Amino acid sequence: HALCSIATFVFLSTGSTVSGSLVRGEVGQNITVPCFYSVKTTQDITSMCWGRGTCPASKCYQTIIWTDGWKVTERYNSRYMLKGNLPMGDVSLTIVNAEEADSGIYCCRVEISGWFNDQRSNHKVVIERARISTASPHTYTSEQTSAHGSTSESSSTITATWPSVSPSEATQTASDPCSGTSDCLDVTTNLQ
Repeated sequence: HALCSIATFVFLSTGSTVSGSLVRGEVGQNITVPCFYSVKTTQDITSMCWGRGTCPASKCYQTIIWTDGWKVTERYNSRYMLKGNLPMGDVSLTIVNAEEADSGIYCCRVEISGWFNDQRSNHKVVIERARISTASPHTYTSEQTSAHGSTSESSSTITATWPSVSPSEATQTASDPCSGTSDCLDVTTNLQ
């Protein structure tokens, strides 16, 4: 689960029977949208659905997944999965390899027997592009090489690329993966 995004959940009060959360993630991650219901005995295990858009009066709009309580019985897109323990009431939705188009409202509806007893929750999902892109050490060298000017300009180029690394640590980081190639020695020399 290295790619799973554990977001800070903000629970919204939109009525006595509807709860929800806000889940944020980045493009390319696996995003898990939380949904649970109480299972005390096997009699409590029940069917449920996930859909796009807010929960309607019954069922789900633009249905993504149906379960019978024990297993997934219908799935409309292979990128949507239920990885939790269904018979224990964990019906959280995992969106695999999230895209910006996955942003929006999702409905989790658990069908509880009786009139108007269904457990409904609306979840807002926000998928954003990654803010910091990663690149190979050669890319850093190219940026450094193209910076015509003083040593301070070269250093600031590398410092900006590694915002969490001090200049002395950046020297080690830049030189270690390259096994002493001439490009990497140039970077180290300019930093010093």
